[in-house]
Amino acid sequence: MSKLRLSPRAFLWCTRITLATVILNILTGAAVRLSGSGLGCPDWPACQHNQITPALSFHPVIEFSNRMVVVLLVVACGGTAIAAFLRQTRRKDLGRLSLGLILGVIAEAVLGAFVVYSKLNPYVVMVHFMVGIALLSVSMILALRAAHGPGSGPLLVSVKVRRTVLVYLGLLLLAVVAGTATTGAGPHAGGPGAKRIPFRLDEVARVHGETVLVTGIVLLLLLWMLRSTDAPAGIQDAGKILLGAMVVQGLVGYTQYFTHLPPVLVGIHVLGSTLVVCTALWFHHRLWAHGPIENQDGDTGLTHSISTAGVRTPADVGRRP
Repeated sequence: MSKLRLSPRAFLWCTRITLATVILNILTGAAVRLSGSGLGCPDWPACQHNQITPALSFHPVIEFSNRMVVVLLVVACGGTAIAAFLRQTRRKDLGRLSLGLILGVIAEAVLGAFVVYSKLNPYVVMVHFMVGIALLSVSMILALRAAHGPGSGPLLVSVKVRRTVLVYLGLLLLAVVAGTATTGAGPHAGGPGAKRIPFRLDEVARVHGETVLVTGIVLLLLLWMLRSTDAPAGIQDAGKILLGAMVVQGLVGYTQYFTHLPPVLVGIHVLGSTLVVCTALWFHHRLWAHGPIENQDGDTGLTHSISTAGVRTPADVGRRP
């Protein structure tokens, strides 16, 4: 049985591969929509008339390629769940998150079928994308937690900062939902004749833009709070990286809107949304101190007190040296 055990670092690489596969799935799904290939395979799970493989033409090949990525995603998520069971030292948090991967990929597959049989109903497509973002979030959190020992150390910022970060994450979620609705009202329906959300594109885009603006203002407030309380430099740097990612994403968003939504820019914007979500979760994760990853024997190799030595605790936050 010992030969079937995976080291913590091997499991960490499994989670990272799964995270990359989730991002690839989102991007290839966007490519299907932006190329108008949503009905390239009009049946599911077969491509057409019980034929598994597609005809050698553009739209069927694009749609089928995304389905093959979904197969890869199922393998990656299933493999990671098994790896969590075989990990050298089993952890309940990693096991629960791995189960979340399985549930998420099942939901993605089922919704994918509904997307096809509803002839690209925009509301089903929106839910399909948001489930993909949920799966992305679970895989990112799993990869973050697998990189250190069990549990968390002390909170490195004030409780007020932590609560403000949660407000920021809630606003970011609303911004992603509004962005999904903007795409649902836009010209990229995924295929000819597909219905759109019955709202004017400029009105939905304005709501999305204003939501992003409020989210950015809250992030600026957070950076000021971190600086004024003398939060650890690593957390402040992570916040600045997140701000930079949001600024770039915003520039791409405005550029695509005023250039009439070229598919390439829309695809870049989708990639940007995944990176912003991952960066935001990484920023939130850094608010706590974490011990080092376990070694082959299941120990961290360092005591928790050593791993957090020199780290400022909540009682120290706000004190100037």
